[in-house]
Amino acid sequence: MPDPVAVDGSTYRASLDYLERRVAGSLREIPESEIARAVGILLAAPAIFVYGAGRSGIIGRAFAMRLVQTGLTAYVIGESVTPIVRSGDAVVIVSDRGESQSSIQTANIVRREGAKLVVVTGKASSKLAHAATLLIALEFPEDEARARLAPLGTLFESAALRLTDAVIAEIMHARGESEASMRRRHAIMV
Repeated sequence: MPDPVAVDGSTYRASLDYLERRVAGSLREIPESEIARAVGILLAAPAIFVYGAGRSGIIGRAFAMRLVQTGLTAYVIGESVTPIVRSGDAVVIVSDRGESQSSIQTANIVRREGAKLVVVTGKASSKLAHAATLLIALEFPEDEARARLAPLGTLFESAALRLTDAVIAEIMHARGESEASMRRRHAIMV
């Protein structure tokens, strides 16, 4: 049996501090006018569709669930019961690199159908970003600590979750929603 690895929790604490600093810094760079515009697009749409692949898709699914709980009509692209996107609808695509074929293909369909496309990406120069009606960029320049404390897309995904949760708070305010009214729309009554 191999010797257990010595663990003292210091890397955990360093990662928490690193994530907090980098994610909060990136989110503070987003102009409030962009968030207001995104919320306006979502509130004006008859239906909202959300797409993301991999871990970005998990963030997207969480956002779609909260949209429904605020009383909006929202779907996750790729689910068997999701209807077709129509002109006037809004689509949110969450994609770190903005280069996945599935995200670009989805964006092309959205644009062809005449829906508005909100892109949340970690690469403002990506193909996906260029298709956006509204682009929200969560970019994280490389530094020596990233690979050790927040590997792969962790910074983007953490920022995207906080961003979409804060957008939900803005939607709640605009619609006069409360936690109690959202709870009544929760899939499992709590």
